[in-house]
Amino acid sequence: MADDATPIISVVDDDDSLRRSLRNLLGSVGFHAETFPTAEAFLRSIHHEQTACLVLDLRMPGMNGLDLLRHLAATGSRIPAIILTAHGDDVAREQSLQAGAVAFLRKPFDGPALLDAVATALRRQLA
Repeated sequence: MADDATPIISVVDDDDSLRRSLRNLLGSVGFHAETFPTAEAFLRSIHHEQTACLVLDLRMPGMNGLDLLRHLAATGSRIPAIILTAHGDDVAREQSLQAGAVAFLRKPFDGPALLDAVATALRRQLA
């Protein structure tokens, strides 16, 4: 469990190996990462309200990443989100940014680019 000073970064992706990799990457720089295989699992979790930043796959079974962003916005949540996708196009990028994503990264992504996006999202959360 993270202490109060350590931001919780929630990763929502249906790819188990990517969730593990992201947890390791985020942990290597001092973040506490919680991972979820579906948007629904994230919404049911106790970490939903404690999440400082969301790293989110665009295409998943059930509620997709864009649907989750829209749901969070509709419920007044201000969790900054970073979208990851292997299937992104300009339309998906624009829709994601309009729905509140702070970054849209295509898979495979560069680790430092993801960490920069998380840092940007956390700065926005504190602003």
